[in-house]
Amino acid sequence: MAKYSKKASEKVEKAMHEKKEGTLKTGTGKKVTSTKQAVAIGLSEARKEGAKVPKKKASD
Repeated sequence: MAKYSKKASEKVEKAMHEKKEGTLKTGTGKKVTSTKQAVAIGLSEARKEGAKVPKKKASD
């Protein structure tokens, strides 16, 4: 299993909290309802800040 950095874990935790509150938005401004999407947003934000995060999987 992939090991994430502490910063990445914090970003995902923050995104999950925002999702639960209903304040997490997608890039187009729609409300996030999917847990998977919230995790993806958290990892993406961590990646932008240079945290240790595995590469994105290629879309099928």
